[in-house]
Amino acid sequence: MTKLQVRAFLYQLGCFAILFISGRYIIAAYTELTGYWIPITAFIVATLISPQFQAVKTKDGEKLFMKWIFLKGVKEIK
Repeated sequence: MTKLQVRAFLYQLGCFAILFISGRYIIAAYTELTGYWIPITAFIVATLISPQFQAVKTKDGEKLFMKWIFLKGVKEIK
């Protein structure tokens, strides 16, 4: 794995973890769900709304791109 691929993986993991943990507490506090339904629902929500990062080799070298449901198009990170 290249440096940018590792960075993309860590960014994606970090964003998912932040959204999962915050979603889990919000779901537990504001819904009537109990047991395993809380983490399952938080997992699905975090998976759907977390940004996707990918390292791509271009003619100018390797670059990091991000795609997110709340932003239009693909954004170049580095």
